[in-house]
Amino acid sequence: MSEEQAVTTEPQDIDVQNIVRTRGVRRVYKMGKLELEALKGIDLEIKRGEYISIMGPSGSGKSTLFNMIGALDKPTSGKVYIDEVDVAQLDAYELAWLRCRKIGYIFQTFNLIPVMTALENVTLPMIFAGLSTDESIDKAVDLLETVGLGDRVQHRPLELSGGQQQRVAVARALANDPAIVLADEPTGNLDRQTGREIIELLRRLNTEKEVTIISATHDLKMLDVSDRIVWVEDGKIAKIQRREDLDLDVGQIGED
Repeated sequence: MSEEQAVTTEPQDIDVQNIVRTRGVRRVYKMGKLELEALKGIDLEIKRGEYISIMGPSGSGKSTLFNMIGALDKPTSGKVYIDEVDVAQLDAYELAWLRCRKIGYIFQTFNLIPVMTALENVTLPMIFAGLSTDESIDKAVDLLETVGLGDRVQHRPLELSGGQQQRVAVARALANDPAIVLADEPTGNLDRQTGREIIELLRRLNTEKEVTIISATHDLKMLDVSDRIVWVEDGKIAKIQRREDLDLDVGQIGED
């Protein structure tokens, strides 16, 4: 079976509405004789085109869940389905294919290559995916224009502000037309106003390109644009709330 065939194989209990499903996901880390159970049986469904925020205090398991959804780690037990593919059944090559074609990543620290221009940073994933140089350049220019950096394509990261670097990272995440964009604290290193601009940009791209946005965040401004908020506590999902069920007045967060 080829890597593409393996990645497109669907389980028997297929649900085409969901882009991500987890079933009984546990993650245990071993430190010598000690075991730390970071996730304690997570069941979660995320629909195609949703904007989801995963929130919780440090040590809650939020980042571990994010890594599971992003195929950056595998569960100790349980199942993670990404676009109806069981991630645990993929080998290293197939995982690389999935991450390259199905998922775009945005990180708190931008993770841009400093010696490359904005254009080169955005074209890199496309070249890895097999797109020609000319096609990659044309598409990267379009993406940089989409995120408001059409006049910065030849600038290197150190010549850009933090907000501009994150916009490059957003364009790079969209390079291969992913079904999912995973954003790990995308506003963590930005000032309040710039963070708001990045949040609004992600929401606009979510609406226009119908890409699923899944963000692990502490930023309460993210609540304004999220369809649902997944609250994680002590390795479990404490509750899931829809945006319309939140009371955001005067900084208070709770159920209406």
